Amino acid sequence: MHRWPACFLALLLLCPLLAAGANAEAAAAKPAITAADHHAQDMSWVRLRQRYPETFVTNGSRSSKRVALTFDDAPDPRFTPQILDILKEYNVKATFFVIGYKAQKHKDLVERIHREGHVIGNHSFNHPEFTKLTAAQFQKQIGDTEQIIDETVGYKPRFIRPPYGELMSSQVRWARRHNYTIANWDVDSVDWKSSSSETILRNIRRTLRSGSIVLQHAGGGVGEDLSGTIKALPALIEELEEEGYELVTLPVLLGTEAAK
Repeated sequence: MHRWPACFLALLLLCPLLAAGANAEAAAAKPAITAADHHAQDMSWVRLRQRYPETFVTNGSRSSKRVALTFDDAPDPRFTPQILDILKEYNVKATFFVIGYKAQKHKDLVERIHREGHVIGNHSFNHPEFTKLTAAQFQKQIGDTEQIIDETVGYKPRFIRPPYGELMSSQVRWARRHNYTIANWDVDSVDWKSSSSETILRNIRRTLRSGSIVLQHAGGGVGEDLSGTIKALPALIEELEEEGYELVTLPVLLGTEAAK
């Protein structure tokens, strides 16, 4: 039998220990995978529409030539009044998804949105990613904003739009149990990038058709410029009406009520 040198045998025994230590160090260097990471893409919009067709929507009927203009992140005194002025001039009604803390600060604008015949939806209290919230945190975002809207205009909105359009299937099921409708979109203007009016119009034209829900913004963060949205809006309205589209609110498009 061949006799190995003692030093070589010691090295053989030590190698697995060194490898294990290296593996542990590498694992520790990797970011921890959280439950939110596992569920960030819990279910695609297509699957959500298929599974919860009455609760999760991205468009209305394709058989009637109607389109709904929707505006997120309201109210914002920099941009919302200008958008309301244009809608009033053209006698167009739209749907505004409001953020709770903004609605609390600018109740006069929420009242104006309601007074001028537009529909108000719930866009969370402070714009978090719903996919990273616990059930209790998610429900508080909806409930706190709903209370502010109800106290301001006298109804609890049926429509919820999740920030970034993302939420969990469990949150859709909760919405279904409580008579809400999750209203996302099928036409994205991408105006939040401070896009030019030409770019915004091009983005909208690309996918718009009968029954479309168009996403635009009536409010933004620090440094966000929505002047392109405001400049594009008259041209958009005129173009759609010339093409025979009727511009309606979400309840009209979907055949439901604004309040739950």
